Amino acid sequence: MFDYIVVGAGSAGCVMANRLSENPGKRVCLVEAGPPDKSPLIHIPLGLALLARAGGIKWDFNTEPERELNNRKLYWPRGKTLGGSSSVNAMIYMRGHPADYEGWALAAGSDWGWERARKIFLAMESNVAIFGVHHGKQGPLTVSNLVHPNPLSRAFVEAGIECQFPDNRDFNGVSQEGVGLYQVTQKEGRRFSSARAFLDPVRGRVNLTVETGALVERVLFENRRATGLRLRGRDILLRYGGEVIVCGGAVNSPQLLMLSGIGPGEELSHHGIEVVHDAREVGANLADHLDIGVLAATRGREAIGVAPSFLPRAIRSAWTYMRHKTGELTSNVAEAGGFVKSDPLRERPNLQFHFLPALMRDHGRKTSFGYGVTLHVCDLLPKSRGRIGLASGNPLVAPRIEANYLSHPDDMDVLLNGLKIARRVLEAPAMKRHIKAELLPGPQVQSDQALIADIRARAETIYHPVGTCRMGQDAQSVVDPQARVRGVEGLRVVDASIMPSIIAGNTNAPVMMMAENVSRMMLGQ
Repeated sequence: MFDYIVVGAGSAGCVMANRLSENPGKRVCLVEAGPPDKSPLIHIPLGLALLARAGGIKWDFNTEPERELNNRKLYWPRGKTLGGSSSVNAMIYMRGHPADYEGWALAAGSDWGWERARKIFLAMESNVAIFGVHHGKQGPLTVSNLVHPNPLSRAFVEAGIECQFPDNRDFNGVSQEGVGLYQVTQKEGRRFSSARAFLDPVRGRVNLTVETGALVERVLFENRRATGLRLRGRDILLRYGGEVIVCGGAVNSPQLLMLSGIGPGEELSHHGIEVVHDAREVGANLADHLDIGVLAATRGREAIGVAPSFLPRAIRSAWTYMRHKTGELTSNVAEAGGFVKSDPLRERPNLQFHFLPALMRDHGRKTSFGYGVTLHVCDLLPKSRGRIGLASGNPLVAPRIEANYLSHPDDMDVLLNGLKIARRVLEAPAMKRHIKAELLPGPQVQSDQALIADIRARAETIYHPVGTCRMGQDAQSVVDPQARVRGVEGLRVVDASIMPSIIAGNTNAPVMMMAENVSRMMLGQ
């Protein structure tokens, strides 16, 4: 019997388990479907390049055929291990734009505005490289500069400056706009996931139970009050007045609510699920950052390459990393990037770059031989919306993901402009001297019509789905401003699914902040 049961040990779940177990009088159970985070590919930062091929630590989801993307089924990996997606992501520390949170405040109240969010970010952060009023230095989450950035990443930044973009040394400082090297959630050359930051330090608490390899089938209810969880073959129960906190992410959380009888009544009935609460917005409002990349072969061998000539360098890098936790294995691959406007008339950046000193195809699932670079650009503020639905009432069956990319006509215009800007950066002198030939889209692809066709053929997710259990002050929202699921008692959702609108940046740090914010509400702080 527990006072709190947290479902999902990801970016939010580890924070919730940490904070709710601070009171030794409260028993907390953290339930994770995946295994412990023991894979060396998780902890060695450059292992990220191989994670797409690693089994057992990811939910290997795929979307339904995307109508505006040539009916392709897009690959949607999500973390399935302690740390969740913070154990498999590119470790970029990014808060988003202050205007994002002002939008949240309009939707969900002042407790979600930038002033409060900023204070929480500072309290959670321990930045070992940038100091001053915009960063914390005593929090549990270590943030650092890249230990060994590739020369091509610095060349990208120089090229961006040549294209008249601001030189930005701190995307979480005075301004988001510009180009620069990213800061990362690493500590001493190793990935610093949510599990390492918030779970590992408290694993010894006698009132905290962590269960891995435990797939939750549904939340149990009695008279619309959550009473526990149904796992394969057994139940985990709450003490009277306890709470279940679902932290499964933008895909798994709405699926679990629907499997538990909370969701669109007609859809639930179709799958033979008893309706506990008819909540039509569960699974709706799905937003994600759609991304397109420019790939180019390079003249020299500075890039991280797949070639016989790279082998001696790889051996040296492995030796350096084993001895000192330095060198190329500390790379997060997406080392540099930036935030720019697709149109100069826009008030704030709506495009984000991720620059890789390597060739990356199909999320790393396809081997790209040789030396080269990849420049990703994504639409930060898409207007298209999709949904998560049930494919079956069986918890073992993956949900239906209908991202509905480019369904709003404005989104194609933004991504088209972004692709043109990305090409312009790679053609700037600082990068051009390194480039041998553009591989994709390819020099023959020049007209708007041809570029649009290329986007439809190649665009992919950059792994930032949100919004499927929308938080708001209105009665139609799935959760209220304290993340409590409407229509039932004793149940909350805390993860990217409750974002009222998509954040203009990487989502990992904002999700941790959201968990800390809700935990403060629950603890009366």
